[in-house]
Amino acid sequence: MACAFEKIKKELMAWPGVTAGAHRFGGVEFRVAGREMGHIHDSSWADLPFPMGQRNDLVEKGRASPHHVLPESGWVTFYIKSDDDVQALLELFKMQYDRLKR
Repeated sequence: MACAFEKIKKELMAWPGVTAGAHRFGGVEFRVAGREMGHIHDSSWADLPFPMGQRNDLVEKGRASPHHVLPESGWVTFYIKSDDDVQALLELFKMQYDRLKR
């Protein structure tokens, strides 16, 4: 599944203004307009911060899980179980990109 990470990184880095760097808790962080869109830990999972209302909607619809360490926060965790999960994760990053790019 290392391939999943490479596919995600390649797509995100093609978006105007997106930068990547090491995340303070490990993994690779993706930013736009100076703000973190989210970060990926290997090809295992990604963590993304959303406003609470949006976070609650994503969790309720099964599009993401509550954050694995801070379940009551606006952060969500998305587990990458197969290459089929790449598109669903990219959709979450696109939501972040559109929200933060403004």
